[in-house]
Amino acid sequence: MREEYDFSGAVKNPYAKELKKQISINLSVNVIDYFRKESETTGIPYQTLINLYLTDCVNKNMKLTWTTPELTNK
Repeated sequence: MREEYDFSGAVKNPYAKELKKQISINLSVNVIDYFRKESETTGIPYQTLINLYLTDCVNKNMKLTWTTPELTNK
């Protein structure tokens, strides 16, 4: 290892604005099972798949609409 490194020609991390933040979220077992099965077929970790899916929703500015009785009665 060198005693000193020259970072004068370094480039700023282009992915810095895409950093992730850890949160806790309650997901139904069905949702987790779905993404775990998808993970097995794609080889992508299931948490990454969930993030990719949600990122796609954000990028497409998708809006949620539903009429599920168990969600509306709570």
